[in-house]
Amino acid sequence: MLDLTYENPKPKVISGAKHDWELVIGMEIHAQVSSNAKLFSGASTQVGAEPNSNVSFVDAAMPGMLPVINDYCVEQAVRSGLGLKAQINLWSAFDRKNYFYPDLPQGYQISQLYHPIVGEGEVLVELSPGIARLVRVERIHLEQDAGKSIHDMDPTMSFVDFNRTGVALMEIVSRPDIRSAEEATAYVTKLRQILRYLGTCDGNMQNGNLRADVNVSVCRIGQYEKFAESMDFSHLGTRCEIKNMNSMRFMTQAIDYEARRQIAILEDGGSVHQETRLYDPDKGETRSMRSKEEAHDYRYFPCPDLLPLEIDQAWVDDIAASMPELPDAKKARFMADFGLTDYDANVLTADLDSAGFFETVARGRDGKITANWVINELFGRLNKESLTIAGTPMSADQLGGIIDLITSGEISGKMAKELFELVWTNGGTPADVAAANGMKQVTDTGAIEAAVDEIIAANPAQVEKAQANPKLAGWFVGQVIKATGGKAAPAMVQELVAKKLGL
Repeated sequence: MLDLTYENPKPKVISGAKHDWELVIGMEIHAQVSSNAKLFSGASTQVGAEPNSNVSFVDAAMPGMLPVINDYCVEQAVRSGLGLKAQINLWSAFDRKNYFYPDLPQGYQISQLYHPIVGEGEVLVELSPGIARLVRVERIHLEQDAGKSIHDMDPTMSFVDFNRTGVALMEIVSRPDIRSAEEATAYVTKLRQILRYLGTCDGNMQNGNLRADVNVSVCRIGQYEKFAESMDFSHLGTRCEIKNMNSMRFMTQAIDYEARRQIAILEDGGSVHQETRLYDPDKGETRSMRSKEEAHDYRYFPCPDLLPLEIDQAWVDDIAASMPELPDAKKARFMADFGLTDYDANVLTADLDSAGFFETVARGRDGKITANWVINELFGRLNKESLTIAGTPMSADQLGGIIDLITSGEISGKMAKELFELVWTNGGTPADVAAANGMKQVTDTGAIEAAVDEIIAANPAQVEKAQANPKLAGWFVGQVIKATGGKAAPAMVQELVAKKLGL
């Protein structure tokens, strides 16, 4: 783990009608494994295919069809575990989770309840400079996804699409270490970032490729510390699970609503019942899906069709040797090598494409100037036009060319922004575009001095004011730059103005 110094954030305190309460949150993240084939069959995982076109005989549970493990999915789970600094279990096993639902052809899900492939790990969630929460990961296990029931295509019938059936999922289970809705979304964001860096999950929440089940409970102030000392869950409140959250905004709203719902029940003398709930974004509330007491007995037992999964430490070591630089390490390096602030480094390492673009531009150039142009000008324009860094019309070489013209003093900052617009719109080499459009800063001392003398001679009253209050000298700088069509080098103008005014 990186040697990072940080303080834990204070837990969020919610004021009830009678008491103050604290939130306790644990999360189960379902991350779809990035793989071209499913966990136990060779069927495609392509998104957007015709319904029921990516379904093998194994996926459809045809008689006599046996699952065969996809070793690439196992490799992806191991890689994810290593990225979370977790224990890799060289021996794991699959179980059958039995329940009946229209989108589950087998009548059971193959999962790993008792012996997961990945054990305990951790995710460092930075909330602000110097403030972070270390969230412990209890386990990661591999399992099949179910299909998809579709209820809005016909008023009298429901349809089932089995394309997603059998797609590999990693279920990443955290400890109850998260203490606010903001921490919860920051945890999901950081976990998604790590998985994207690793290439083990694309993190697309809109398509359901990454979704979260959020366990929410509330307790009186001081109770969590007793739980932390004893690991006795009786010190904590009864938790309710909010299923299938795939929006950060809705996740925040759902947690806040659920916490206040539980507080109202407890302060009225009632008891919170453990149950599974869904969030209705239209009404801004959670509603009961099923109680845990009424939930099916899943009747887990070892899957008879699959042998225990045994992997070699040498294979794990090979995967570890091929690991990419992860977000925390990249951020620390950017700060050290390029002199970036914590904020700028966070923005630039948010995803691999952004980090790679910045590093290409910054190579051999001033890191802070490069960061300013990438974050403010490039990212600002991409956001305005709803583009991603992968779809930018401005290459790293073009942006670097603009920065070179600034640092050499050939163009001013104002000219650079005009040049950025021209290159963004029309393309071309920045130096050629600047030359073709007469964008060259005046650095001839004689020409600038003549302009300064003329402005000073024409404004004697302003001269007296500036000599009495040197801050007003900026007026002369602005007038000279304006008189030269914005082409006079600002630093040279400032120096000459100060000299002529005797400041």
